[in-house]
Amino acid sequence: MSAFPMPEPQSMKPQRGGNNTDRPRLGPMTLTLLILVGIGAIIYAASVVWTEILWFRQMHSVRIVLTQWIAHAGLFVFGFLVAAGLILWSLNYAYKHREASTRGQASATLREYQKALDPVRRIAFWAVALFLGFTNGANLANDWQTVLQFVNQTPFGKTDPQFGFDIAFFVFTMPMLNLVVGFLLKISILCLIAAFVVSYVYGTVRLLPRPHASKPARLQTGVFAALVSFFIGANYWLGRYDLLTQDGANIDGALYSDIHATLPAHSILAVISFLIALLFLVAAFRGSWRLPTIGVAVTVISGVIIGGAYPALIQQFRVTPNERALESEYIQHNIDATLAAYGLDDLEYTNYDAATSAQPGQLREDSESTSQIRLLDPQVITKTVQQLQQSRPYYGFDSGMSVDRYTVGDERRDTVIAVREMNLAGLSAEQQTWVNTHTVYTHGYGVVAAYGNSLNSDGLPSYWEQSVPSVGEMGDYEERVYFSPNAPYYSIVGAPEGSDPQELDYPDDNVQGGQVATTFTGDGGPSVGNVWNKLLYSIKFGSTDIFFSSQTNSASQILYNRDPLDRVAKVAPFLTLEQEAYPAVVDMDGDPSTEKRLVWIVDAYTTTDSYPYSQHQSLSSSTVDSRSSQVGEYVRAETINYMRNSVKAVVDAYDGSVHLYQWDQEDPILSTWMKIYPDRVEPLSGISGDLMSHMRYPEDMFKVQRELLTSYHVTNASDFYAGGDRWRLAEETSTAVSASSNASQSGGVSSGVTAQPAYYLTMQMPTQETAEFSLTSVFVPGGESKREAMAGFLAVDSETGNEAGKIRDGYGKLRLLALPSSTTVPGPGQVQNAYDSNETIARQLNLLNQADSQVIRGNLLTLPVGGGLLYVQPVYVQGTGSASYPVLRSVLTAFGNQVGFAPTLEESLDQTFGGDSAATVANNAGGETAEGDDTSNTVTQTAQQRLNQALTDASAAMQAGQTALSSGDWSAYGESQKKLNDALARALAAQEELGQSTGVTSGSTDTPQSGSPLGSPGADATQSNG
Repeated sequence: MSAFPMPEPQSMKPQRGGNNTDRPRLGPMTLTLLILVGIGAIIYAASVVWTEILWFRQMHSVRIVLTQWIAHAGLFVFGFLVAAGLILWSLNYAYKHREASTRGQASATLREYQKALDPVRRIAFWAVALFLGFTNGANLANDWQTVLQFVNQTPFGKTDPQFGFDIAFFVFTMPMLNLVVGFLLKISILCLIAAFVVSYVYGTVRLLPRPHASKPARLQTGVFAALVSFFIGANYWLGRYDLLTQDGANIDGALYSDIHATLPAHSILAVISFLIALLFLVAAFRGSWRLPTIGVAVTVISGVIIGGAYPALIQQFRVTPNERALESEYIQHNIDATLAAYGLDDLEYTNYDAATSAQPGQLREDSESTSQIRLLDPQVITKTVQQLQQSRPYYGFDSGMSVDRYTVGDERRDTVIAVREMNLAGLSAEQQTWVNTHTVYTHGYGVVAAYGNSLNSDGLPSYWEQSVPSVGEMGDYEERVYFSPNAPYYSIVGAPEGSDPQELDYPDDNVQGGQVATTFTGDGGPSVGNVWNKLLYSIKFGSTDIFFSSQTNSASQILYNRDPLDRVAKVAPFLTLEQEAYPAVVDMDGDPSTEKRLVWIVDAYTTTDSYPYSQHQSLSSSTVDSRSSQVGEYVRAETINYMRNSVKAVVDAYDGSVHLYQWDQEDPILSTWMKIYPDRVEPLSGISGDLMSHMRYPEDMFKVQRELLTSYHVTNASDFYAGGDRWRLAEETSTAVSASSNASQSGGVSSGVTAQPAYYLTMQMPTQETAEFSLTSVFVPGGESKREAMAGFLAVDSETGNEAGKIRDGYGKLRLLALPSSTTVPGPGQVQNAYDSNETIARQLNLLNQADSQVIRGNLLTLPVGGGLLYVQPVYVQGTGSASYPVLRSVLTAFGNQVGFAPTLEESLDQTFGGDSAATVANNAGGETAEGDDTSNTVTQTAQQRLNQALTDASAAMQAGQTALSSGDWSAYGESQKKLNDALARALAAQEELGQSTGVTSGSTDTPQSGSPLGSPGADATQSNG
């Protein structure tokens, strides 16, 4: 016996559970850290998800975000489960039947792969399935809008000209069918690849030396190959319908070769694919791959010959020699569909034989148009308003000025209006603390409004609403501006009743401390009155101050997403939005006893790129012009072929509430979304009469329409094909003239070619009975000739009326004046050239354009009056200093080949029309002078008259000097120089008097800066806080 007894056999067996001391255990520290990380992750997720719900709940739009999230999640889960489940099943099925055939012998190399794969096979299969499931689910979730629109679609009531289907089939059903077929085709291909790879690695599929597959492998790959072939055939079949919405080289939609060659080819290829799918199924059960292999080869060859070569041969030898005759039918389809899709089918087309000679009294019958000629260019004059109406550095007018119309007294007047927004950049570095920027300086204050067609005697805007607090004709309205395009990122406002106000309301030198405080009392943001919400928003905005600040209280709200466009985009994710919102002070409820509201109005569109035969249009190229450098941020699709201004959105500037009104009662796309989001879009009847009166025709839609009309003003297919009457948009001419350049050499057009913007103005078209608020644009001949003669003038009636819940008859009527090519009517470029080449105008511009000032030519407006076309362009003068601002000094006018240049519109028109235009114009001196003026209008008018006379004398002296110099008469030349010096001295004296009367001084002394006879405000100009 051994000295060491052997253990019993059972003692050799491992103990169940093993040695507990060998297992890694989670210590208290590790467990605590894991719990903290989990809690932190939950809190961070809540700062994203729960704050979003809080915001939508405050906006009464929780259904919007929940519908979107549920649709996203539902499609993701569906796509993930289908893709991951089928791919995992395909992998496991192939592996499970790896030994089903004794002939499935793997090579040595493949056996090495098997050995490497076996230990991690289960993990690898799951990883591949989960990854592909996740990617396919995520891609499917992105198409949530497609699915919801398909389920809730609304018929258009119109059919396509080829198949006779309702347009809704192409807009709603086809995207869904393409989505489903594309998803299933992708999954089938992935399953086929997965099955083949596993079967090949484990030897149940062999390619060499002789192709072989086991029965289970043959069955699996055959079925999936049949599915791939079937879905390829379905793609071909759907492609027949996609031909009607495809892009073309010049004409979109299906043309002759598409209908007579490509469409039949797609049908044949679809049938072939379906037959090949059947052959794969037969092969999967019978074991012969010969027929499906031949079928695949036939499909490939057929695709090349039938799908490619045949349509190309038809195009080359049948269509090209007879293109005009064969394509006319389909071009007409394109014309008709394009006009209908973009709302151009009701265009009023008029041949306009414009007069080119200007006669005295010619404008006598056009008083309604000439009396409302807008002399204030909103883009130019914004800097003037900023300087004179800013009040304090922390205010600004960064959103610019908008053109609108208001009833002032008993008269309807075109108005330029701007909102005084909060500008935190105007605070000093010491003032920019967290408390100041987020709890004290929280809102802007009031609006500034000026008559568009008249100025005061100093060449400045004639305000009818101004100052802080507001003074003028607007009446009582809520002036506080918490929501605006340039509002602070976020603000914390609100306090319990009876608490001392903490927010700056507005400056007032008459109260202690120089400012009035206020407390926000609206419902504008989620509550941060509890610890949980404060914590979430501290994380969301990355600021511990929100959590620890004593400025927050039980009634505190946090205001964010304050840009009106942001707010509309979040509650209406299905809409494309206008580039800019515009402000209006309106009676929202129709009750005169209640306070008016300052609101932002946003035009919103429904669009699609699937309207059959309609021409596709790029929003970026169509809506960008010289004053809009980029497409709007909230664009659902860059390329479209259908557009409707279906919604007018209104955002309250005080509490941020959003109202969406159904503007287009017949738009099927909006009707579809209203089924998805019931009660979100309010009926038209909810618009009050005052709010209705401030609605207008949307600018971006008009830009798209005018871009199309460069070609689609021709509605006959044969003429359209010939292309002999193509137009283009006129180039911009309203640019600043460099102070150092000679005015006679300034072309007025920037080096970069940009389109002239559309202009809002009140005018009367020849076929209208009265003048109406309109949006206008002009066309010049297209092609490579670069002629700048006038080709067409487009105007749309933008007057909506003032009846509650009812749009005025005539609103949206597009009228196009087509000018005959036989008569040359100057276009904007030629008119600008006429200004620059006129010696008298060039000399006077030289006097204005001195070293310390520059001339700015404002918007070049075009009006169809006097039987022709009248051009009006305001001329501003601005100093070169940082504090300088434009002042209107003269007006350029043109009619035919006659031009005028004078200090007032009336004088300029009289020059153009032989001494007496008989035009009725606004009284330029009808407004008040700038706030703080000590001099009466009589004095400034007299000084202005002396300045105008001095400039006229200086111009005459310069002309006399040039004549004397050319003839060698030195005595006369010397006399003219004395007269010139005398005239300049009188101009400087008059300018000095004007500067004193307006409270403006130039330079550091009391005399105007040298070389500035026009007296533009100098670099160190100061002004009162008006």
